[in-house]
Amino acid sequence: MRRSLLAAALGAAALLGHIAAQAGTVTVLTSFPKELTSAYQKAFEAANPGVKVEILNKNTTAAVAYVRELPEGQRPDVMWASAPDAFEVLSRNKLLQPAPETLNPAAPKKIGNYPLNDPDGLYYGQALAGYGMMWNTRYLKAHKLPAPKEWSDLTKPEYFGHVAISSPSRSGTTQLTVETILQGEGWDKGWSQILAMMGNAAAVTDRSFAVPDGVNNGQYGVGIVIDFFGLAGKYSGYPVDFVYPTMTAVVPANIALIAGAKNADEAKKFMAFTMSAQGQQLLFDPKISRLPILPYSQLKAPAGYPVPQEVAARAKVQFDAKLSEARYQVVISLFDQMVTFRLKELQAATKAIHEADRALKAKPNAKGAELLAQARSLAYTPLVGEANVRDEEFLELFRKNRRDVAVSKQLTGLEQLWADKARANYERATKLAGEARALAK
Repeated sequence: MRRSLLAAALGAAALLGHIAAQAGTVTVLTSFPKELTSAYQKAFEAANPGVKVEILNKNTTAAVAYVRELPEGQRPDVMWASAPDAFEVLSRNKLLQPAPETLNPAAPKKIGNYPLNDPDGLYYGQALAGYGMMWNTRYLKAHKLPAPKEWSDLTKPEYFGHVAISSPSRSGTTQLTVETILQGEGWDKGWSQILAMMGNAAAVTDRSFAVPDGVNNGQYGVGIVIDFFGLAGKYSGYPVDFVYPTMTAVVPANIALIAGAKNADEAKKFMAFTMSAQGQQLLFDPKISRLPILPYSQLKAPAGYPVPQEVAARAKVQFDAKLSEARYQVVISLFDQMVTFRLKELQAATKAIHEADRALKAKPNAKGAELLAQARSLAYTPLVGEANVRDEEFLELFRKNRRDVAVSKQLTGLEQLWADKARANYERATKLAGEARALAK
């Protein structure tokens, strides 16, 4: 009798243990918008009764810092974001663990020449993304502006005050866009183009979502965005359109199992679901509008929907995630000191440059042209040269922990020098452009 009761008790305990294991909660750390995460949360929970999905939303930079700060056993289960270099940071810090059983064998190995999955097997492409410009068709018509096609279009005088972007220090997708231009054009030329574009900016927003929202409602004319923001607006019925410039890249948005995950088994189920045909089909939802990794032959794509392999074939940039990761902190810090925190001064310099350019075209003057060239050089030359970002010692400084008082003091001092130099350059450029304009009267 006692043996029977003991066996029954052990069986019940085993059953309860199995049920408890099946009924875990998957904590997903992501920068993705609620429209996407809610759709996957609902679909996965319906397909996996008893397993719950908890969404922890943070921008990519904050998400990486969050994982790095937590001890093993207290970390979220899944990291899900667009920026491949963020996953490189986590990988380098041994904060990811392989989960090859989650992969869908029907997915291609590469998108263009770019590997879909991490060669070391620690993170995997779950969707695809390119970078470009969205615009409000009614806004452009009202302001008599042509639709932009290339990044260089946004440096033109007619776009002054009509462009919006988010800060790359607050948005992983913007950091990728900036890095794509830098890789495509080269460090110096790329920064020149970025600064000239930003001189035309109406705003640098805190979050990436604010840019498409502003374009959708007509607050801004043109937004520099990752493709799914533009496509979501278009397919949701807003008066917007989107274009991939030739200087773009198509890279995976990734998903990974975090090392020391609390519920690894359930986490792997979630990851596999996102890469399954059912999970990939969700990407075509108008509110999501992302490019899938699976071939369209296995999915039902909307008519006229962009085909990732075709976009990748046209793209001129073969994105280097390791290069991006190596100079990640330098790029976002430099952008903030030259653009985000000095936008008014950069706008003033750019406005003066545009006005001088118009005056000199109407009435050429050699001295004026020389002054204008000096103004452009001051306003649109990066404060850090390419030689610096090839210097491993310089890059290592930006990888150090800012919580270290000595490191924080050194970085803060350097960034203050950049900020002061940027302000002085923009003020000097404004003055020189004004002098150039005066000579054309």
